[in-house]
Amino acid sequence: MASVEDMTRLKMYQAAPEVYDAMMQLTRAAAKDVDPTIAELVKIRASQINRCAFCLDMHTADARTNGETDQRLALVAAWAEAGALFTERERAALELTEAITELDRGHVPDEVYEKAAAVFTEEELAKVIAMAVTINAWNRISVSTRVPVPRR
Repeated sequence: MASVEDMTRLKMYQAAPEVYDAMMQLTRAAAKDVDPTIAELVKIRASQINRCAFCLDMHTADARTNGETDQRLALVAAWAEAGALFTERERAALELTEAITELDRGHVPDEVYEKAAAVFTEEELAKVIAMAVTINAWNRISVSTRVPVPRR
């Protein structure tokens, strides 16, 4: 039986280092001055929707390192039903992330955008959007190339 590592189809950083470097630069730019809790929640929610095990593993670990609780991590997928467990800003970011990630359902609804615009400055909103777009790109790279989840 092949090891998990053997299942990797392509190592993007080796095959297209300029693409990998550009993605890293976009990742850093999107994260600059963004609340790290919101940043990780955005990355986790998009990764759940996209079924990216590698990114889910990485970002739940990062969230825990930043002080996130197991309860909140377990409930990210059900954030809308979790009541006050998530702040208004976190809920707005999660809802916007879902709308950006699930574009097959249509455009980002005005009411979703307006909720986010009401709780974030223009710069913060731009960064949350960029963060959602960036993690979606990373998810698609990781899923299509079968980046393995490391054993801990």
